[in-house]
Amino acid sequence: MRANPPAEPPRKARPNRASDSGADARARGKEREREAGIRGEVPGTPSNEPGTPSNEPIPRAGSSQRHTAAQGWRHFLARVRYLFHSERWRVARNGILAGVAAGALTIAYRWTIATGTRFAENWYQIIRANPLHVVGFVAAACVLAVLVWLLLRWEPTASGSGIPQAKGFLLGTVPLRPLRTIIVRFLGGGAGGFFGLSLGREGPSIHIGASAAHLLSRPLHANEKEQKLLVTSGASAGLSAAFNAPVSGIVFGLEGLHKSFSPLVVVSAATGALAADAFSMATFGSTPILQFGNVTPMRFADLWILIPLGLITGVLGALVNQLLLASQSIAKLPGPTPLLIAFAAALPVGLFTPRALGGGEELIKWAEYTATGIGAVAVLLAVKTLFTAIAFGSGIPGGIFMPILAIGTLTGAGYALAVQQAGFPEGYQAALAVCGMAGLLASTVRTPLTSILLTAEMTGSLTHLLPVATVVILSVFVADALHVPPIYDALLKRMAPAS
Repeated sequence: MRANPPAEPPRKARPNRASDSGADARARGKEREREAGIRGEVPGTPSNEPGTPSNEPIPRAGSSQRHTAAQGWRHFLARVRYLFHSERWRVARNGILAGVAAGALTIAYRWTIATGTRFAENWYQIIRANPLHVVGFVAAACVLAVLVWLLLRWEPTASGSGIPQAKGFLLGTVPLRPLRTIIVRFLGGGAGGFFGLSLGREGPSIHIGASAAHLLSRPLHANEKEQKLLVTSGASAGLSAAFNAPVSGIVFGLEGLHKSFSPLVVVSAATGALAADAFSMATFGSTPILQFGNVTPMRFADLWILIPLGLITGVLGALVNQLLLASQSIAKLPGPTPLLIAFAAALPVGLFTPRALGGGEELIKWAEYTATGIGAVAVLLAVKTLFTAIAFGSGIPGGIFMPILAIGTLTGAGYALAVQQAGFPEGYQAALAVCGMAGLLASTVRTPLTSILLTAEMTGSLTHLLPVATVVILSVFVADALHVPPIYDALLKRMAPAS
């Protein structure tokens, strides 16, 4: 019997080459479609290789376009997320938020001081009509002097201008306790305003703006570098909202605080100042606080008369700085005595020379056009300078920015009246008053760019740029030649060891 042959092993099924090649083609087609979407090409087109026909199945046009659009949106959103978290745009975002916060507080502070000054003017009128009301003045002065003295013991860095404090924080030499600073600035500055002290709101506005911005550093998770840029945004915003002058706020942040024009500093100062200006415009309108009228342009042949004015403002700026620094000894008197001295000095000023009350906005407008006698201008110049030194030397929260502008304007107006009496043609009083204002500010603070651009914003024209720049350059040269330090740098140098 024949044995059965052994069974053959089962054959392996042959792969379906047609099916596999189709699947591979579809996979390759999807891969090429994805790559084409990334490159922005239209999927389903033939290969970019020359002479190579496409054997891939062509996807539907609608599906391909939707895929490309979705891919583009994903790239766009990824780019937005990257930029949003980049350093430059974080600084810009922080600057806008700081500008809004600083602008809101500065506007409130500006209203507080303006209301106090109007109250003081009416109060002194009442005292002139009925001298018995001076008893109430003395009682109020004693009470408020004690209260402000206690506030300054609680937060000593809130005294004085505020600009040296902001600079000191950026340099790491002066601490910044934002909440305390804001409280003392509002209450102490308001008390000075209600007595009509010759103090400005611009320096305190810068300090308040810097404090408001510093409060945002924790919720914004700002590192040390971003904290300083936040403070720059807030300080620039404070000056911008105080003056309705955003360009001056930007330049002061660069020139007055940092003395640097690095890109991040520019971004921080610009975003803060512009955001605060938008807030200020919505509240007070777009008119600058020192809006000058029609200032007659000077003829080129008459520009030589600016040379003596530049020399005068340079010398006067050096003298004003020395006087302000010497007046700091008043604050060393015991207890609330320095504040009582400042309030007592306000009484005769309010009764006999009320134009010298407050920061000096109304005095600037008067000197620009209305002043007609050299004697009256000279008296107000002397009273304003001395009153400013006493008020600032008391240590009460308040600045000197606006009083310096007023003193400079009086200087320019007095010089204009003098040259008119010497036979020079009339009509340049406003122009010379503007030049005097810029020259004195530049010689005391040493911020020539800010001084020039501030006057440009105040006049709303660049036609006076050459006369103003001429006086500014001469005044800064004279002040440097006299070896008198910039006022805010000198105040910071005195403050830093104590802090």
